Amino acid sequence: MKGPNYWSVRRHKLIVMVLDIEEMEELPSNKIEGFKDRLVAMFPTMYEHRCSVGTAGGFFQRVEEGTWMGHIIEHIALEIQTLAGMDVGFGRTRGYGEEGVYNVVFAYMEEKVGRFAAESAVRICEALIKGEAYDMTKDIQEMREIREAERLGPSTGSIVAEAQSRGIPWIRLNKYSLCQLGYGANQKRIQATVTSETSSIGVELACDKEDTKFLLEQAEVEVPKGEIIRRESSLESTCKYVGYPLVIKPINGNHGRGITVNIMNYEDALVAFHEAKKVSKAIIIEKFITGEDYRLLVINHVLVAAAKRTPAHVVGDGKSTVQELIDVVNSDPRRGFGHEKELTQITVNELTQNIIKEAGFTLDSVLEDGHQLILKDTANLSTGGTAEDVTEIVHPANVDMVERISKIIDLDICGVDIMTSDISKPLSETGGAVLEVNAGPGFRMHLAPTSGLPRNVAAPVIDKLFPKHGDTGRIPIVAITGTNGKTTTSRLIAHIVKMSGYRVGYTTSDGVYIQNRLLMKGDCTGPASTEFVLKDPTVNFAVLECARGGLLRAGLGFKNCDIGIVTNVSADHLGLKGINTVEQLAKVKGVIPETVLPNGYAILNADDPLVYDMRRNLECNVALFSMDENNPHILAMQRKGGICAIYENGFITVCRGKWKMRIMKAVHIPLTYGGRAKFMIQNVLPAVLTATIQGISIQDMKAALESFIPSASQTPGRLNMFKFENFSVLLDYAHNPAGLRALQLFVNEIDATVKVGIIAGIGDRRVQDNNEMGSIAAEMFDEIIIRQDKRLRGKTEQELIKMLDDGIKMHDPNKKTTIIPSEKEAISFAIKNAVKGSLIILCSDVIPDALELVQKFKAQEMQGIPFSAD
Repeated sequence: MKGPNYWSVRRHKLIVMVLDIEEMEELPSNKIEGFKDRLVAMFPTMYEHRCSVGTAGGFFQRVEEGTWMGHIIEHIALEIQTLAGMDVGFGRTRGYGEEGVYNVVFAYMEEKVGRFAAESAVRICEALIKGEAYDMTKDIQEMREIREAERLGPSTGSIVAEAQSRGIPWIRLNKYSLCQLGYGANQKRIQATVTSETSSIGVELACDKEDTKFLLEQAEVEVPKGEIIRRESSLESTCKYVGYPLVIKPINGNHGRGITVNIMNYEDALVAFHEAKKVSKAIIIEKFITGEDYRLLVINHVLVAAAKRTPAHVVGDGKSTVQELIDVVNSDPRRGFGHEKELTQITVNELTQNIIKEAGFTLDSVLEDGHQLILKDTANLSTGGTAEDVTEIVHPANVDMVERISKIIDLDICGVDIMTSDISKPLSETGGAVLEVNAGPGFRMHLAPTSGLPRNVAAPVIDKLFPKHGDTGRIPIVAITGTNGKTTTSRLIAHIVKMSGYRVGYTTSDGVYIQNRLLMKGDCTGPASTEFVLKDPTVNFAVLECARGGLLRAGLGFKNCDIGIVTNVSADHLGLKGINTVEQLAKVKGVIPETVLPNGYAILNADDPLVYDMRRNLECNVALFSMDENNPHILAMQRKGGICAIYENGFITVCRGKWKMRIMKAVHIPLTYGGRAKFMIQNVLPAVLTATIQGISIQDMKAALESFIPSASQTPGRLNMFKFENFSVLLDYAHNPAGLRALQLFVNEIDATVKVGIIAGIGDRRVQDNNEMGSIAAEMFDEIIIRQDKRLRGKTEQELIKMLDDGIKMHDPNKKTTIIPSEKEAISFAIKNAVKGSLIILCSDVIPDALELVQKFKAQEMQGIPFSAD
């Protein structure tokens, strides 16, 4: 899960593992000899797991009393993540609906780590059951390495965290550090500490040390004396001109690569020259400035933090070896692997060994008491360095200088590296100098310095990107769910909003549309399609159809919406993904209204008890709609002064309190087919409520409703009527008993000599659902053609045909029924054999194919060509 989901609306990052414990269903933990002792020995820290007991040691108590392996695996998965430096605590284990099968749910910080933890927890539990040894250290280290490879870096992470704290949503755009803050047309982007407003010229200048130094010299900024060379033949004369000690570095290097400092002779300079050449063709030869290394961070041309940086080092005690001193430093609880803690452990690599050797020592040498040995050639925290916050003591002259530098180089976020003996004095007095100007400077040393005050340097970044107080970078989001009517309601709302001047992106079960242009085809009701819309920089209003599949598979693609609509809940897709009852299905659909912002609206169907009950868990405003103006829930809402939409006296009406605002007569709304399609009227009600809440005028609503024509272009597969010379074809998506019942009410209003229904069984529905579809079809139609979907979804063709045929015979054993498995052949048969005045009702799930075929037949009739599917 990556967003609000069935298991938790507030905890978005969850692993859901469907676990079959097989024969262990008969062997809870208290029936396995020695299991608890082995578990306690392996995970003594699990004593802190309180579990349902509510006190420390509670989980171990449950194990002793007897609990099932799914529950134990949940706790192991949580604990091993915590041991790997990712402290997570939320978990649930619940029955899946099948004997011995469980949903094991637990939190994660990094998705790939969570997936690994799921598999590792199963392996560990199996070893504990068998009493076998298990080396957990390998798994812990692998999780750490996965985390470091996958996580946002500390700089990017701090900016994202600051954005989240202000209610600004975000999306990670690639596997690195490119992130979007805000949605649609209001988005801003960051990549590490480079923003969408960072000057590309400024970045290029900062990456070119020659140009940077030239501009700073021209501006009378103190910089080290130096030259830039490209050939070895120029090295000796340049060294003599600049004078020892020297620093040699590549002109466009970063992160300390290829830099050698404190060079005292030509031989060392030659080695350093070739090291720098590995990184850059042009090489800087500069005077080595002695003093302390300082990083001054400037954001939006204001100094926000300063830190003194010290390279990784050890200090001798006259007794310990260099390696022992390193081990003592690394034992500091503030040091961890990679970026997991405020400091990084010092690793002994080839570079470190060379530096120690050049200083005249080895790892086995014992340093004199008080002797400091530098272990790295740069002061970066990522190589084990330390940082001390010195923001308060920076001299005003130095503050003015670095703020001026940020404008000279034209960087909204920049790090200025200074070498000086005392940052509290002007560089002109200390002989210090500006060494570098960095685009995309790291924030870690300021966020969590080794000593001194931590600085929230992410805050001024967000202040710059979103300068208006309270600006969250959001766009209006309307989310629609329910068993039936989602797609039509989504399309209608998108049409109304578009007619009001918004640039709309919307998702449906047919595809993703940006301003009515279809950009993705297929069932696009999951989080990936949602993100597609929210990432589009042209969109300033999102309408999102959200189906159960996406909610159960990955959660929602957004954290909050402004309006959440639930059309209805009825039995559909039961028996799939652990959802076995209509009440559980209602809980899935209920995720949508629970994500509505406090000042937003949940729009609920007051005629559906399961939907109406969703109001109990909400922290937002509630608006209701009903086909009955005397519905007691509507009357109660009116007494409270709330907003409702009702169908009364033939009108679509919005009520504020007891005041009625009639929008228009249903018979004048094309979508309702002259008011005969009652389920379409029900779809109109939440749409006009949405428009009212959004402040759209009645005149604009009427214009939109009048121009929204039920057709293959605007409502594909939803009551698409094709009138042929002697008969008519009605194409609809009705694919469950409730949908077919709604269609039946409409078909009953249509006069026809014969009504022919083309239906199909659905493989991922229960037997009783397909039986009921057959039975309803027998009520609706004079003749039935049973076809088959392209995707059988786990059943055989024969099984599905039998389910429908059994349902038909339950209602009418003598109903005329023809079996033609191919949809194309079934449609062709019905049209070629249609009698005068007949109505063919095609219930299809692959709408584009069916539409194309029917339209082809219509075109053939208009051209006087005999009907042919080829």
